[in-house]
Amino acid sequence: MIPTIVAGVIFAATYALIFSGRVHRTIAALAGAVAMIAAGTGLDFYDFDLAMEAVDFNTIGLLLGMMIIVGIIQPTGAFQYFAIRLSRVSRGRPWLLFLGLSWFTALVSTVLDNVTTVVIVAPVTVSIAEVMGINPVPLLLGEAVLSNIGGVATLVGDPPNIIIGSAAGLSFNEFLTHLGPVVLAVLAVSTAVFPLIFRREFRERPENLENLQRLDARRALVAPATMWKMFCVLGFTVLLYFVHEPLHFPPGLVALIGAAVGLLWVRPKIDEVMNLIHWDVLLFFIGLFVVVGGLESAGVLGFISQELGLLAHSGVLIASVAVLWLSALMSAVVDNIPFTIAMVPVIKALGSQGGLTAPLWWALALGVGFGGNATPIGATANVVVISVSERTPHPISSRHWIASATLITFLSCLIATLFLILGIKTGWFL
Repeated sequence: MIPTIVAGVIFAATYALIFSGRVHRTIAALAGAVAMIAAGTGLDFYDFDLAMEAVDFNTIGLLLGMMIIVGIIQPTGAFQYFAIRLSRVSRGRPWLLFLGLSWFTALVSTVLDNVTTVVIVAPVTVSIAEVMGINPVPLLLGEAVLSNIGGVATLVGDPPNIIIGSAAGLSFNEFLTHLGPVVLAVLAVSTAVFPLIFRREFRERPENLENLQRLDARRALVAPATMWKMFCVLGFTVLLYFVHEPLHFPPGLVALIGAAVGLLWVRPKIDEVMNLIHWDVLLFFIGLFVVVGGLESAGVLGFISQELGLLAHSGVLIASVAVLWLSALMSAVVDNIPFTIAMVPVIKALGSQGGLTAPLWWALALGVGFGGNATPIGATANVVVISVSERTPHPISSRHWIASATLITFLSCLIATLFLILGIKTGWFL
């Protein structure tokens, strides 16, 4: 009983510290991990060896590999080049610019991590908006929301998907074929709803339309040869994702293979690439894996899985819909990454009891992916966009975000629920 209480208190304190924002979330996660190992060792329910077993190094390897690939591509100016080209195609029409930039972000987010995509595209969007003399808020909101939606479609597009795929043994192809159609439907509805929400902004004529024509996309592209090399590497990596299952290559290994090929072919300055890797994110994941592992060893997650199992016995359909909406609700209140890490062992424990877990994994992926759009803190990409907007004359407030994105979040979850019910009824999601 004492180990359960102590582990629960450490877990709650760690998450409360993360969400309070008083210290960096990586510091909070590492402090919680150390406290959990120390308490577990003293009370004999957890130790350093068990903590290392709790860390999902497949997830860490996948994130690290993709970060290295992006770190090599980023200095070439490739992302800025494509953003400017899309802006030129819009001919100064805000709604068309929104369509191009948001769909570009959504598309890239299916191949690269959506957080990385937003980090690159959002500052370029602000620059384009300043040159044209338009409000960047609709563009930034559209990019954040559609990047989160687009990332749901693939194994590597959204950090929660990486965690879920690794835990459930789901392949890149399985994510694409099961969740891809859902994402396309949600993207279509979101694209139709956004112009209604920002109809006043989209009607405004740009103040500096002539400046748009002066933007030279070729100037943004500073290393075209390297760009093409890395696009080949990226294409090769994506191809490996499609065939990794018969090759018995885990997704983490695939990403590291792509990173190794890119490093050997381009031979960039390694210190510059290392500086572009989000080491804090990797350490954050490791810390949370250790904390949740302690919670599992103390028996807390076993109790939760029993309660979820009771719900599952009433029908896999009811349990799956409940997981989807619970995940969406929780991801709107807290960051979807730590919530996903906490839910993974719960669903795995349910599977060890003989329960049908496949629909629950898909429900979790849909819920955390779409639910994170509801609030500024629901997804890491949202936090990035808020931070970028604060450097402009049009900072995005929490009230503005919620007023704009809540409807899209609700519609996204409603569409996902319909697909989930249909998939379970037809056996596609079983």
